[in-house]
Amino acid sequence: MATMATPICAFGWKAKEFTLKDGWGNSFRLHDLRGPSGTLVMFICNHCPYVQAIAPRIARDALELQKRGIGVVAVMPNDYRRYPEDSPEHMRAFATEQGFSFPYLVDETQAVARAYGAVCTPDFFGFNREMELHYRGRLDASRMAPVADARRELFEAMMQIAETGHGPAEQTASMGCSIKWREEA
Repeated sequence: MATMATPICAFGWKAKEFTLKDGWGNSFRLHDLRGPSGTLVMFICNHCPYVQAIAPRIARDALELQKRGIGVVAVMPNDYRRYPEDSPEHMRAFATEQGFSFPYLVDETQAVARAYGAVCTPDFFGFNREMELHYRGRLDASRMAPVADARRELFEAMMQIAETGHGPAEQTASMGCSIKWREEA
């Protein structure tokens, strides 16, 4: 497991449109998942211990954000042929176990992860209502174990984006497992 940190937020960068399927085979377009107050695109996977450690808080924060008009979607970018724990079957089970209220989509070709410049799981991209990037930080101070009374950095940033259209100037990079890229043929 190679640990990676996300780069600094490229403020104003426009979200790339995509259409992907979830673990059940249902198709979703980013355009249809947008929220009137902003949109959160997360790159996560099932087997990463960083994601496993924060998944309950991802589910909690996503539900609260959705209630406030922020669209939420998660994308699984890993090569699940080499990492079968990230297969669509396991994605269905993980989403159900965690109570995800948002689509959890498979990036079969990894084109979406590449278009977004995703580097690790978890990797969070917070967009304003114009689909301009204003957050590329972490969920909170937790890594592989919850930190008591940790500030809800992602939630707070998305609420700020919803209210002002802009994210916080100071952002702490997310950290997690490297994306498991397909081997080139």
